[in-house]
Amino acid sequence: MKRVVVGIDSSTQSCKVLVLDAVTGAELRSAKVPHPDGTSIDPRIWADALRSAWKQADPGSAGTVIGVGLAAQQHGMVALDSDGEPVYDALLWNDTRSAPEAAAMVQDHGAAFWAHEVGSVPVASFTLTKLAWLARHEPDAAARVHRVVLPHDYLNHVLTGRWFTDRSDASGTAYFHPEVGYHEAVLHEYFGRLPELPEVIEPGTSGGKLLASFGAGEPPVSAGAGDNAAAALGLGMRAGEIAVSIGTSGTVFASVPDRPTADPTGAVAGFADATGGYLPLLAVINSARVMASTAELLGVELPEFDQLASAGDPLAGGLNLMPYFDGERTPNLPDATGSLTGISRASLTRENMARASVLSVMNSLADAARALSEVSVPAQRALLIGGGARSKSLRAVAPDLLGIEVDVLAAGEYVALGAARQAAWAATGELPAFERHIETRLSPSGEAWGTQSRQLYAAERTRLYGV
Repeated sequence: MKRVVVGIDSSTQSCKVLVLDAVTGAELRSAKVPHPDGTSIDPRIWADALRSAWKQADPGSAGTVIGVGLAAQQHGMVALDSDGEPVYDALLWNDTRSAPEAAAMVQDHGAAFWAHEVGSVPVASFTLTKLAWLARHEPDAAARVHRVVLPHDYLNHVLTGRWFTDRSDASGTAYFHPEVGYHEAVLHEYFGRLPELPEVIEPGTSGGKLLASFGAGEPPVSAGAGDNAAAALGLGMRAGEIAVSIGTSGTVFASVPDRPTADPTGAVAGFADATGGYLPLLAVINSARVMASTAELLGVELPEFDQLASAGDPLAGGLNLMPYFDGERTPNLPDATGSLTGISRASLTRENMARASVLSVMNSLADAARALSEVSVPAQRALLIGGGARSKSLRAVAPDLLGIEVDVLAAGEYVALGAARQAAWAATGELPAFERHIETRLSPSGEAWGTQSRQLYAAERTRLYGV
């Protein structure tokens, strides 16, 4: 029978199971089960979604499953009692209730301390801040905590019955340094004690065998990864490339083999990647959903919204939208709201409103790309991925606002693909090279509007938010 690998992506929105040919990476079967919306969730819902998606994909019917890998949303706090049951809902990366705890951590020790000790300066997304919130606001629940894991770790246990994680996901907690390991002192300081933590295993290794209840034999389950590290693995990222992922949230990251990042400004998170290297990354909370919200306001579906944005004035007639609809992580503005300026009778048209929305999303990501280049390797090419990359109007502005060539990659489940590549690595001892599919390559036009848009956006951001 054909040898197959399974890659799983448990994201904020859904659980996806991808069954691939272990040699070519060709997709054979897939399934997706949605997760409920929100910023907190009972983690047992993830387990149910994983089992349901696995059953629908039925990997064993495609061939002999030789390996399984799982990636998931980073940072989420899963706090468990001694029986492995949640003491509180899992707080997700996009839950900002712990912003005061994050600010207190930076005030206590200074940003440089955190950048040096754990690779990243705490913001509300990070697990340590959520544990500090739990200890402060829900002391009875905190007292029952026996074990703390991440979403990916929790689901690894569902697959294997064992607790393990990897460097990439652990590096998003603010209590793990990619080169040193767990930082027990900060857990003692901000949670009050040291809970049980999952073993951190090396990339390319297995944390356990798939439980028989999944009905696909007992293939090895790989270390897994945080979602962005898995995406980098799925993309097969090369030197000089950055990934710009545009989904519900947005991320900009690079895979660097031998250069850890410690950015004392806190803008760039110094994460690990899924190969033994490093993954400097910036994340923005507001991305494609800014365009979706604007389309809803205008009473159009996204294809018509795209047409409106493409027909608008290059600079949106002077309209300038700040896209911080739900607070923001980069820049660190957890309590911010969005702003629309430059309104006049002439500028306030449907076309300009749509154009301003697109420019705001891409300018926000361009800010992140610039910050990444300042502390890591300068980018020569961007890989555009995610649902928002389907937008023709966004594609059109990306090269001019980023200032570099842009490859728009074919739509794909790159997180699940990366998890599947890692599964094959753990099963065979070799990391397979799956083919990358480029849909189109775009270059900056050199026209003045791109530079002008960047300047206008930066000026308004500084004027309104002081950053």
